[in-house]
Amino acid sequence: MELDAFLTPFQDFYKSQRPFVLYRKPNKKAIKALVQVDDSLHFVKDFSEQGFVMAPFDNTQQMVLIPLQNSEIHELKTYDVKDFEAGENSLFSSNLEAYKRQHVDLVKEGVNAIQQGAFEKVVLSRQEKIILDTPNPIELFQKLLAIYPTAFVYCWYHPKIGLWLGATPETLLKVENNRMSTMALAGTQAYKDTEDVVWGVKEQQEQQFVTDFIVESLQGVMGNLSVTEPTTVRAGGLLHIQTKISGTLNGNLEEVIKRLHPTPAVCGLPKLASKAFIIEKEHYNRTYYTGFLGELNLKEKNARNTKRRNIENNAYDTVKTVTDLYVNLRCMQLKDDAALIYVGGGITKDSNPELEWEETVNKSKTMKKVLNSVQK
Repeated sequence: MELDAFLTPFQDFYKSQRPFVLYRKPNKKAIKALVQVDDSLHFVKDFSEQGFVMAPFDNTQQMVLIPLQNSEIHELKTYDVKDFEAGENSLFSSNLEAYKRQHVDLVKEGVNAIQQGAFEKVVLSRQEKIILDTPNPIELFQKLLAIYPTAFVYCWYHPKIGLWLGATPETLLKVENNRMSTMALAGTQAYKDTEDVVWGVKEQQEQQFVTDFIVESLQGVMGNLSVTEPTTVRAGGLLHIQTKISGTLNGNLEEVIKRLHPTPAVCGLPKLASKAFIIEKEHYNRTYYTGFLGELNLKEKNARNTKRRNIENNAYDTVKTVTDLYVNLRCMQLKDDAALIYVGGGITKDSNPELEWEETVNKSKTMKKVLNSVQK
């Protein structure tokens, strides 16, 4: 089936206000979808549920679930990506200077709070509104697929919540049976034709904060911990520092997520103090930006190797339980005739407010590139 034909029914699901999620995992060609049979709101209670979870930044708020048992399953095994033109810098918000003044002042407040000992690090963000001509979420999803093959790309809709799209580079955690992996991702600079770059002290320190927090948080609920050396990874037009962490899941999934979310990569350190600062000082409500989303306890068949000599044993597929969650970064919300873009960055005692503003501008290009491609 062609990609266009596969996506066409989702235009109707959107118009008829049926909850759904479309998604493609990093470096994969399969597009999966759950379409809820009614418009009821379902919530995660203890992470024993099966389906697709959409969780907000504030971990005291409810997490929305599109339940497997109340949904139709759609899947496209592979697809061809169409080329298209997309200018980098033609979409600008009309009040960018006001956004800049507001964000620079916010960063200054954050740096002052760190210097006064309130916390070690805080992640501060902003929302930017861009007016669009009749935005089409399914078309935007298709463009995201084409531009960001290494990201988790999604289009999530519930008539009682709203519509979100994104292409996030960051895994919160992945669990296959009792094997678990996660990552520490922090530090940002623009990609300029090479991944062989030098990182400043501020970026290295920011990334180490995240790594240390995750490793310490997983003590007691994860065994056989393995931590890689930091490496530079590319996410679209940006570079980040990444450390991979893996091991065996000893505790229950609910406890692990409670310990991890929100991580210092989207909140700060210590968690409670930085989160309180964010909720009080940021000029908007993040809702699902810097929350997490993804598959929860879905069954996945894993075919045995057909090249093995004992063909009889290969008649049986193994089935594993998979939870695959991603941090909701590089995302936007479609609301009426506008796209709301969300961008932020980690603030430490060495942060320069002007440079932090520029980092958010670079990050906003991920979504602006896609929005520009569908403007008439």
